[in-house]
Amino acid sequence: MRMSRYFLPILKETPSEAQIVSHRLMLRAGMIRQSSAGIYSWLPMGFKVLRRLENIVHEEQIRAGHHPMLMPTLQSADLWRESGRYEDYGDEMLRITDRHGRDMLYGPTNEELITDIFRNNVQSYKDLPLTLYHIQWKFRDERRPRFGVMRGREFFMKDGYNFDIDKDAALHAYNRHLVSYLRTYERMGLKAIPMRADSGPIGGDDTHEFLVLADTGESEVFYDSAILDLEMGDREVDYDSVEQCAAIKEEWTTPYARTDETHDATLFDAIPEERRKISRGIEVGQIFYFGTKYSDAMNAKVVNEDGKLVPVHMGSHGIGVSRLIGAIIEASHDDKGIIWPEAVTPFRVGIVNLKQGDAEADAACENLYQNLTALGLDPIYDDRKERAGAKFATMDLIGVPWRITVGPRGLKNGVVELTSRKTGESVEMTPADAIARCAEIYAGV
Repeated sequence: MRMSRYFLPILKETPSEAQIVSHRLMLRAGMIRQSSAGIYSWLPMGFKVLRRLENIVHEEQIRAGHHPMLMPTLQSADLWRESGRYEDYGDEMLRITDRHGRDMLYGPTNEELITDIFRNNVQSYKDLPLTLYHIQWKFRDERRPRFGVMRGREFFMKDGYNFDIDKDAALHAYNRHLVSYLRTYERMGLKAIPMRADSGPIGGDDTHEFLVLADTGESEVFYDSAILDLEMGDREVDYDSVEQCAAIKEEWTTPYARTDETHDATLFDAIPEERRKISRGIEVGQIFYFGTKYSDAMNAKVVNEDGKLVPVHMGSHGIGVSRLIGAIIEASHDDKGIIWPEAVTPFRVGIVNLKQGDAEADAACENLYQNLTALGLDPIYDDRKERAGAKFATMDLIGVPWRITVGPRGLKNGVVELTSRKTGESVEMTPADAIARCAEIYAGV
């Protein structure tokens, strides 16, 4: 993309309404604009990051054997009355009456609707296990929307639902989701810690939240620092293996990690003092096993191997895709702007022309741009007639991980400068070597 042709409405001043870093930087970098309280338009660069995250979520869900679909944003209130949650959910639910007087709602979650789909289409244990998921806009009418996309009213969310014949099978689905979430967050460059949590209005006894440590997190968290040394890495996972998924879940949930709602001071104090940590965390996902809560209420049953009609065991599993962008920025920024992890950056390489209009510099930048584009490295070329300092400031603000700087002086020596946004380190090399180095960096992303 050429900067001169891109819609990137950067703000020079920090907006007064933005209280936390991610909100400030998303506004300043031209990623979002507020439509009304807690509701945002996603401008091209913000939308691009949103799609990158969505694709990673899809890839890891499909890898785990889950099936993508799409449910509507508006749901019938009758389904929620059937489950008993219509009145219980409270004022966060946006209730609507259509022209025929039917009660509708803008879905904050989809347990009722997916259970209705299941009960009308699946009758036998032979069709289980089954996990369906979608990524869709949700709405919860927060009393005090704030912190930009971190606590908005409208948000983009992946929610999935498993259906299993019994508790053991459903707990394998729970473990499978935990493993797939660990892989998902790690691919995004995040350390998201699974913590024992409270189930809230979803219900159920077994639930873990995934939290990213950040000073601006809404939850106080207590954890054993040993958990920070764990990583999934490139290990192969057989999602059909009950033993392997259970072992990974055990590995990640044995070290103490809990939110303030489930904190146990006695267990925490048993951890060696140097490993006892108290911090704040941003929730970026949650998984639940709630047994037959919805299948009992909504008569979602299948015939088992003995020919008996039994309620299915269920769980739900969510990832806050739009919220993740705020969490990534909170975890990865400096005083100059965003520092995107390579896997989620809107542009993988930035090209800065120090002397726009100079024939040699223009030709070198054009050659870099064409070659990087051909390799699928999605460069952004700052071809504006701006001073060099302004171009560097823009690249730092929008957080492009790697920048190639081109100027007449370097070109006389046959070199350009490749700079890491994360470390600030720069290396001079030939344009061909800079292209090869960028291709090597992104080969595994």
